[in-house]
Amino acid sequence: MQIEDEIKELAETFGMLAEMGEDAKYEYIIDLGKKLPPMPEAEITEANKVRGCISQVWLTHQLSTDQPPRLQFNGTSDSTLVKGLIGLLLKIVSNRTPQEILSVDLRATFAKLGIENQISPNRRNGFVSMVERIKQLAAAQA
Repeated sequence: MQIEDEIKELAETFGMLAEMGEDAKYEYIIDLGKKLPPMPEAEITEANKVRGCISQVWLTHQLSTDQPPRLQFNGTSDSTLVKGLIGLLLKIVSNRTPQEILSVDLRATFAKLGIENQISPNRRNGFVSMVERIKQLAAAQA
């Protein structure tokens, strides 16, 4: 699935969830976090920590040997909601080429999904920090 198609599908999902009430969005986001693979303890390090998040957030990546190479991400947090936001982000960017990741405005996508006004300013800042880290990692591999 193309990255634009993934975003469109998520926007449709969030649109349906909005009709069910704001709690439905939160439940969906939290479920995305629960579906993340566990992060090995050895990867929960200062080097993998995302700065600027009020919660503890760790993010790792690997570059595949596919042609073209694709970035695989893994992440975790000590916060259930933030772990869900990580799951949402990784649903969009994982298994994408660095160029695909760099071509999408993840902050605009976040606003398009209608989540931006539903979380605290501190959580928004943390989300922006995660987006910046992902963009930096993609740029380094591009």
